[in-house]
Parts: sequence; C-alpha cells; structure tokens
Amino acid sequence: MQALREAEAELTVYVHPSNAADVRRAVARQLSTTLFSYEDRFDGVLLAHEVIVDGGQAKILNGLVPFFGVLVHANLLLYSPQPDMILEGKVELLGKESIHAIVLGVFSAAIMSDDINERFKFKRRGDRGKFISRSDKHHVIRKGSMIRFSVKRVDTEMNCHITGSLIPPHTGSMHWLSIHDAEYTSEINSHIRRSGNIRIKIEQNEQDHRTLDNEDGVISSERPHKSRKRALEE
Repeated sequence: MQALREAEAELTVYVHPSNAADVRRAVARQLSTTLFSYEDRFDGVLLAHEVIVDGGQAKILNGLVPFFGVLVHANLLLYSPQPDMILEGKVELLGKESIHAIVLGVFSAAIMSDDINERFKFKRRGDRGKFISRSDKHHVIRKGSMIRFSVKRVDTEMNCHITGSLIPPHTGSMHWLSIHDAEYTSEINSHIRRSGNIRIKIEQNEQDHRTLDNEDGVISSERPHKSRKRALEE
C-alpha cells in the first residue's frame, strides 16, 4: 500500500522522575500515546515505532516537577496518504450514492457516486445492495468486499479521512482484479512477503497502545528526516 512509509526522526521525550529507573519503557509509553492519530510533526499517523535511547544526554525542564528530557532516535512506520495514491480497504457500508470502506482496519474512506466508474451499476435486493460491472457480472462490490481505490482528498482534521475514487484503472474489487488484472496480480506477487512483516508491526503496536497506561510526559521533535520514502505494499 502506497500510503505506508518508513522514516527516521530525532525526538526529545520528557520523562517524569518517577520513571527514571526504566527510561526505555517510559519513552515507549510516551510514544504509544501518539499511536493511530494524525501528527503534524510526522506528516502522518504513527502506526509503529522502534526507538534507541541516548543515555548520554538529558535536559531538565524548569518547574515544581522537574521532568528530564531523553534524546531518542526513532524508526517510524507511518500512514501518510496523499492524492493519487492507490489504497485498499474493506467495504463497511454501501448504497446507490456512496461506498464507505475501512483502511488498515482503522481509517475511514468514502467514495461518492460521482467517483464510482460508470461501468458499475447499483442493484438492490431486499435490504442489501451491490455494485455490479456492466461488462463482467462477476466483478461485484458488496459489503465485506476488499476494494482498491485512488485517493482524491485527505482530511487530516478527521484523522486522515479519505475521499476516494473508483474511476482510475486497476481499481475495483481486489478479488476480481487478482484474477483479471495482470498488473495488479504482478504487484501482489512481488510484495506478498513484505506485507506480512508490516501487518505484524502494526498489530503489535496496536496491542501495546491498548494495554499501556497513560503517563504524564512531553514529546518534542522535528519532522522526521532521512525518510526513505519507500512505498510498502500491503
């Protein structure tokens, strides 16, 4: 998936004195409070992190409770969608006027009727509906389908809510594309191993985010640097 990228960043994490006995764990807790929400300094949503603590440098904040700063070098996995990128998501809701999907099990995306290719026709049966290709009745998008779509707009105020499109080529039902679209099939085969490693990283950090208790602290940083800007395929 093109929206996933790796980056490196230098951070200063301010830790409460009560956590001085285990600085590494305290730093991990502070970074975990930023998981799965958009951060301007990262230009994306932090999904996973690996940190190296520099124990040789520290800075004390003035105040009644003197937090101390720890210099951290962090390797980050970021979700940073941009217009014209190709994403994948699971359809959660659809109707004649729109398709709503979830990306990476967390982030929302909406595809409105104007951005659904004319080759698809909406059909309703009972209380459910589906989009069927006019050229191939086996190309179907329904609730629960995995779809591939293009990014039109990204709303960072809504935690990277995406407005998408099914008009560009190589978009639609991922199941159908995997059989009938040679370019998409080749892309899957060349990156299938890498996707497993990324999924493990995200799931592990999501679990840590749920189980770790919040602690008082401050994180300051510059934007990530030395970004490898490598697209990671899911």
